[in-house]
Amino acid sequence: MDLENQRRIKEFAEQYGSEDFILVLGGGEAEASGLAAETVSVGDPTFAGPLAGVSLGLKAYHIFELKDEIDPAVYEEQISMMEMVLDVDAIMQEVATYRG
Repeated sequence: MDLENQRRIKEFAEQYGSEDFILVLGGGEAEASGLAAETVSVGDPTFAGPLAGVSLGLKAYHIFELKDEIDPAVYEEQISMMEMVLDVDAIMQEVATYRG
């Protein structure tokens, strides 16, 4: 997760609180998605950004996990093709690890 996104997420969490705030990820790799989920949950593991040492406690979900919450026509048009080429199960499992 780039430093600018870390800054923006931190500001939103400070402004709105983290209780009702979730982060929706869309990364195409399990490791990258997991790293982003870890960053917003327990802090930047690389200690390079605004969330270094900052545990926001946010819950992150990959867009694939929210399929049932999205209008089927929108999901089909915008996301479904990615399900065919990405390892959806690995991505969802990795992201879910940081919500435990």
